[in-house]
Amino acid sequence: MIESRCGILCGECAYREQPGCAGCTQIQKPFWGDSCPVKACCEGKGHSHCGRCGEFPCALLNQFAYDEHQGDGGKRIEQCKCWKENEA
Repeated sequence: MIESRCGILCGECAYREQPGCAGCTQIQKPFWGDSCPVKACCEGKGHSHCGRCGEFPCALLNQFAYDEHQGDGGKRIEQCKCWKENEA
């Protein structure tokens, strides 16, 4: 099941319970700010997740995945690859 646009596994997110977040596929606005550029880009292109994009993995997703403070070392990129493979 696809939990996010960028590949984050929302079920494993420590922040999910606190604000009652249902994951970005289910909400209009993220709990942590006015918008998420990855979510906006993905939805604007009509994709269920970033792995479906012809530009995957793009500079924006790489920036988020490898961010020094909040990145996950590329785990979300690998998750998008898995989702895409399972859809085929």
